[in-house]
Amino acid sequence: MIRKLVCAVAAGVAAAALWSMPASSAPLLQLSGAIFTTDVTGAPVNLNHYAAKQDVYLNGGPGINAPDDAAGLPAGIYAFQVTDPSGKTLLSTDPVGCRRVEVDASGRFVSIAPSGACAHATGTDAEDGGITVQLFPYLDTPNNGGEYKVWLTPYDTLDSPAPGNRHGFVPADSKTDNFKVKARAIVEIDTRFSRHGGPFIDGLAAEWTDTLGAHNVKYSEYNPAVLAFHEAHVEAAEAGLHKITVTDQVGCEIDDVHYAGQTFLPDANGSVTVPITVKKHMSGDHTYWVDVQCV
Repeated sequence: MIRKLVCAVAAGVAAAALWSMPASSAPLLQLSGAIFTTDVTGAPVNLNHYAAKQDVYLNGGPGINAPDDAAGLPAGIYAFQVTDPSGKTLLSTDPVGCRRVEVDASGRFVSIAPSGACAHATGTDAEDGGITVQLFPYLDTPNNGGEYKVWLTPYDTLDSPAPGNRHGFVPADSKTDNFKVKARAIVEIDTRFSRHGGPFIDGLAAEWTDTLGAHNVKYSEYNPAVLAFHEAHVEAAEAGLHKITVTDQVGCEIDDVHYAGQTFLPDANGSVTVPITVKKHMSGDHTYWVDVQCV
């Protein structure tokens, strides 16, 4: 087991040399929209836990259960990669030029043509008609919890000299999502919205900032098939400091936010950021609850 782990890490380091860097451009404003892992049909997978690495596909758009007027990813050509949760070990084994996808004006994935003959396999999203893109090939994660992180960033912003970049992917310019393969621990950050004493509210946004400073957006939803009971789910959260940011939005003017016995009040812009330190969990179910009270 130790030998396999050492080999996987070494191979991941070697894989970092397999790519050709485009010319970098000025840093982006934070990307709109979201990414998420799904099966080949675009259906979410319970807890982002997959049976095999080949089962994991990348999808993009306004976000699962987002309202109709929610923004999607800006149109353009994007690159993706798979790493360990820290981003230090590159697990994708093919050149970054083979990991490109085109996003149209609706924010959907629509083409892998920019990757040419080495493009990844695709499926069709049964809900919005876009494509899903298989993340494989990538190595086994060195993370003991079976955890992986997928990144998406505009191809023209890849920048290997940038401080804090991970194999050219700059966290501030990137969307990330976490998933697990053959994992034992369930670790979630779940955000719930309600009016004091009232029912939970679906379709509201919570912005997740991961331990590296990359962002994604999750929406509260009721979907028992994937164990979503009115929460905005961050699945497979890695150990370290995360942030959940909620802001006044249609359907929720924030009164206050509760987490771990603390109460947070909105700032002048109607925004609250809650710091959440996730512990290292190797087994069992662990949920970090953020409760937003709306008026």
